[in-house]
Amino acid sequence: MRYPSSTYHSRIYRDFKGLAGNDYRGQIRFYEKWETEILQLEFEEYLELVVDYTNALFETGAYRKHVLMADVVIELAILQNIRSYQQEDLYRKFLFRKAASLYNLMEFPAAEHILRELIKMAPKDEDCLRFYEKCRRKQYPDLLNQFRAASIFLLLMAAFGVALEVLLVRPFYGMYVPLMASSRNTLFVLGVLAMVAGQGYIRFLAASDKNALLDCIRQCKK
Repeated sequence: MRYPSSTYHSRIYRDFKGLAGNDYRGQIRFYEKWETEILQLEFEEYLELVVDYTNALFETGAYRKHVLMADVVIELAILQNIRSYQQEDLYRKFLFRKAASLYNLMEFPAAEHILRELIKMAPKDEDCLRFYEKCRRKQYPDLLNQFRAASIFLLLMAAFGVALEVLLVRPFYGMYVPLMASSRNTLFVLGVLAMVAGQGYIRFLAASDKNALLDCIRQCKK
C-alpha cells in the first residue's frame, strides 16, 4: 500500500523533520516528549515519525526499547498492507533489525527464530544467512569454553616449561635444554591450535546448521 505525498505537514511533523538527520538522541527526546500528539497525526505523518524514532533507538543502542517499537512498525506494515516504504520492504527491514537488537541483548534463540523465518521467505538473502550463522555460533558456548580451557592449559604448561628451563634445566641439566625447548614450543603451538580449531569447528557447525535449514526449506517447497 502506498500513500500519496502531501504538500502540507503538521507543525509537529515539521519540527521533528527539522532535526538533523543523524541527531538520533534529539529525535528520541522529541518523540517521547510529544508522543501523545504524534499518535493523533494523520497516518502518513505518524508512520514516518514512528519509523524514524524506532531507527533512532536502534542507532543509539536502546535495544530493549527498539524491540518493542519494532513490533509496532511491523504490526503497522501488516495491518495497513504496506509493501514498500521509501523503496524498502518495511516488514523485512524491521524484522531484521529486531533480530539485531535481540542479538545485542544476547537473546540469541529469539534472534535466530526471526532470522529463520526471514530465510524461509527469502532463502537467498545473504545478509540473513550470514547473520543466522553468527547466531548459531552463539549456541555452542560450552563447546567453545572447552576448547578455550584446553588452549589456556596448554599455554600455561608452555609458560611453566619456560620457567623450568630457565631456573632448573639450563643451570643444572644442560643436556636436556633441546628437549625442553622442543616440548615448550610444541605445547605453545598446540595451545594456539586448540583456540583456532575451536573457532573453526564452531564455524563449521554453524554453517552446517545453515545448510540444514536451507535443505529443509527446499524440501518443504517441493
